[in-house]
Amino acid sequence: MSETEHVPLSAPEAAAALNATDSNGTEALNATAKFVATPEGTALAYGSLVVMALLPIFFGALRSVTCSKSKELGGNDYGSGFGNSSDAPETITGRDAARFPIIASCTLFGLYLFFKVFSQEYINLLLSVYFFVLGVLALSHTMSPLMSRIFPESFPNKQYQLLFTQGSGETKEEIVNYEFDTKTLVCLLISSVVGFWYLLKKHWIANNLFGLAFALNGVELLHLNNVSTGCILLGGLFIYDVFWVFGTNVMVTVAKSFEAPIKLVFPQDLLEKGLGASNFAMLGLGDIVIPGIFIALLLRFDVSLKKNSRTYFYSSFLAYIFGLGLTIFVMHTFKHAQPALLYLVPACVGFPVLVALLKGELMEMFSFESLEEVLPASPRITSFPTVSGSPASLATSMDFIATSSSPRHRRLQPTSL
Repeated sequence: MSETEHVPLSAPEAAAALNATDSNGTEALNATAKFVATPEGTALAYGSLVVMALLPIFFGALRSVTCSKSKELGGNDYGSGFGNSSDAPETITGRDAARFPIIASCTLFGLYLFFKVFSQEYINLLLSVYFFVLGVLALSHTMSPLMSRIFPESFPNKQYQLLFTQGSGETKEEIVNYEFDTKTLVCLLISSVVGFWYLLKKHWIANNLFGLAFALNGVELLHLNNVSTGCILLGGLFIYDVFWVFGTNVMVTVAKSFEAPIKLVFPQDLLEKGLGASNFAMLGLGDIVIPGIFIALLLRFDVSLKKNSRTYFYSSFLAYIFGLGLTIFVMHTFKHAQPALLYLVPACVGFPVLVALLKGELMEMFSFESLEEVLPASPRITSFPTVSGSPASLATSMDFIATSSSPRHRRLQPTSL
């Protein structure tokens, strides 16, 4: 089924409401008053968030090109099974993009009602276990190219398959079909250590490792089929983000209740308290992945031009930096949580379109079709995720479902409760 969009902050989402003033103009009592970030701590936190946001976009876009080429050649660049159709990129079409904001809104409001009816403690316990599994698979897939280079060629890399079926004879049906090797097992072991660290301690470094892995996987393996689809997706989510952030308290309410590694965080009191710091600035993964898949599409367009230049990729990448910086500036100035896509969408779409107009390549850019869309076996995000191939395939499809349908990815937040 097609999915939805972003996720924002944890308890800190309340800062939007807590920083408000009452009808008499008196500042509302705010838990953030317990801690006032120093200019150095604030600059370090926001600077680190910007760098962490840029890393998965940059490297995920590069890996998306390799992923497309690997699918075209039927090869296996990462040693994890990209030759298998189940490990191929998920393609988002125009129809999918048009439905995302609607499904996102239904999911967000459904979660709002869910948290109103059921115990927050038990829901978050289930979410922790769920994201533990997803995080381990996503981090393993992120590490696999590095491990392939670290291990010597003489390393005994044995192949394994984990197969579950139901029925017998002609009615036999595959439920799970994992293909992996010894290198993948090493990646899974390392990722599991990080997973238990997060599960037991909820430490912000473990949270960020999982968050970066989710973001990189999303940018790498979620492919828009063309620029028009990207404009539809970003435009729809622009409206969705603004409405749910400024129009209702639903987003804030769910954000305060929802706990998962679907955000990047960095403490503003790191200089004072070290690794035990607890007052965080935060950025939702949706504000990374959604613009990121559009930027990755433009890099594949640059490659298709065969001009040995990356004009559109760099222009959109710089536009993202500008939009994110503007978000931080407005949020810090007005002391109010901001829907980051309000600033990111016009920048990431407008800058490349302007460049295309100046270069006379606007029609060529909008007529570009991403490679995997014309391949016969290309999976689509509207289908139920296939649980086959390597563990990376499950992490990829389920990661998008988890991070895009959750309401908490979308906003920068100055501090936490």
